[in-house]
Amino acid sequence: MKTSTGQKEDSDAGDSADRRILIAGGGTGGHLFPGVAIAGEIRRRHKNSEILFVTGRKKIESDVLSRSGFHQVSIHVEGLKGRGLIKGMIVLLKMPYSLFQAISIIKKFSPHLVLGVGGYSAGPICLAARIMGIPTAIHEQNSFPGLTNRLLCRIVDRVFISFEESRVHFPGGSIHLTGNPIRQELFKVKNHEKMNKKFTILIVGGSQGARAINQAFLGALKILKSKRKNPLIIHQTGEMDHPWVLEEYRKMGFEGEVTSFIHDMAKAYERADIVVSRAGATTVSELAALGKPSILIPYPYAANRHQDTNARILADIGGAEIIYQDDLSGEGLAVLLIKYMDDRKALEEMSKQVLRIGRRDATKVIADQIAVMMNG
Repeated sequence: MKTSTGQKEDSDAGDSADRRILIAGGGTGGHLFPGVAIAGEIRRRHKNSEILFVTGRKKIESDVLSRSGFHQVSIHVEGLKGRGLIKGMIVLLKMPYSLFQAISIIKKFSPHLVLGVGGYSAGPICLAARIMGIPTAIHEQNSFPGLTNRLLCRIVDRVFISFEESRVHFPGGSIHLTGNPIRQELFKVKNHEKMNKKFTILIVGGSQGARAINQAFLGALKILKSKRKNPLIIHQTGEMDHPWVLEEYRKMGFEGEVTSFIHDMAKAYERADIVVSRAGATTVSELAALGKPSILIPYPYAANRHQDTNARILADIGGAEIIYQDDLSGEGLAVLLIKYMDDRKALEEMSKQVLRIGRRDATKVIADQIAVMMNG
C-alpha cells in the first residue's frame, strides 16, 4: 500500500472523525476530478471529516490529490478489457490480491461509506465494502457506463448518474440522476465582457493530452497566421507532447501559453472564448455548467465510443461543434475557429444553449444523498 507524495500514512483516523469516507477510482482526470469535488464538499460541510482516496498508481492521481490536500493509497489492479487471453488470465489471477488489499485498507480506515467514481481500483474496494456491510455507492460520469460500474451496479446501494442517457445501460441498482460533480473552484469563472480583449482559444486534449488534437491545432494555427488572425492561445499539450509542441510554436514565431498540464482551470476557462477539446464526461459537464462554447473532438477509441454520445448531448442543442477524428484536419479546424472569431453573437448563442443543460448543483446533490446513506 503506497501513500501519495508528501502524505502521512495516518488514514486510520480512529473515532475522532464525524465522517470517514473512502473514495475509490481514478486513472484519468475524468474519474478523479468528480471524486475531488465531492470530497471538497464533504470537507466543507464537516470540518472534522476524514477522506481517503484509493487509486491505481498513475502519476496524475498522486499529483492531483496531493495538490488538493487529500490522503491517498494505491492498490495493484488492472483492467481486463482489451488484454487478450493470456494477459487477461494474468489479470484475473491478481484479483484476489487486489481484494485482499481492499479489505486491509477498509479495516484500517473503517469508513462510514465507500464511493466508487469509476476506474479499475473502484472494483475491489466496492466489492470488499459490500462484503463487510459498509454502505456503498458509485458515480458514473459518462453517458455510456464503464465496465467497472456496470458490474458494480448490482451490489452497491446507490448508483449516481450524470446523464439520463446512461440509465438504460445499467442492468440493476437504485439509479439516481445527479449530474457530474464540478470542482467548486471552477465556479470562480465569470463570463465577463470580452469585446475589448483578444480572442482566446483554450485547447485541452484531456488530462494526458491528445496528439491528434495537438497536430491538427498546429496546422490550424499556421492557417490562422496566414490570414493574419492572432488569437491568444492557452494550450494544454500533455506531458509527452509538450517539448515538440513548444518547439513548433517557437518555429512559427507564435506566442502561446503552452503547458503540459493546466492546474488553474478556473482561470483558463474564464479567459477562453472557445474551447477545443476531447469530449470526456467531466469536460462536457464543465463546459455545460460554465456555459462555454466548444469544438469537441471525441476520442475514437473510448470504450463503446462513449465520447461520441457525450459530445452529441451538447451539439444537439447548439452548444458545441463536433469534428470526428477521422475528419480532423488543420484546415477544417481553422475554418470553424475563424467562423467564431468573426461572429461573437454566434458564440453568445452557443453559450446560452449549453447553459440550459448545465447542472451546477451535482456536487451538492450527491453530498446530500451520501449524508442520507450514512445517517440511514
